Amino acid sequence: MLSIQITTGSDVPIFRQIVEQVRAAIACGKLSVGDPLPSVRALAAEIVVNHNTVAKAYAQLIRDGIVESHQGRGYFVAERREIFTKAERTRRVNVMIQPLVSEAALLGFSGEEVLAMVEKQFSKMVASNQGNR
Repeated sequence: MLSIQITTGSDVPIFRQIVEQVRAAIACGKLSVGDPLPSVRALAAEIVVNHNTVAKAYAQLIRDGIVESHQGRGYFVAERREIFTKAERTRRVNVMIQPLVSEAALLGFSGEEVLAMVEKQFSKMVASNQGNR
């Protein structure tokens, strides 16, 4: 079951919050390949946002290859496929890592401490994924 929590007043746009939470639900195994997502109108009503906001989030997930739309049936988690080259995947992760590294350095963490924290979070996600199967 997909549970989306929106933080109003956040610097992160609502559609982006939806995209990130759907991605996280898939990454940790709460959603699996073929699982349905709520309809645009149902999710919009549940989280009390305009249906165009949810439609924009779903469109982004479709462009990213995370979700598929089946006419008349709805939205479903897509089978994982390599839609990006290894170089593009690496570039995308590096873009996300840079702010983490900068913030960690400002807070006085060593590289080893940051690596340990990342490994711990990754292990928790993998363990959660295995527990959801």
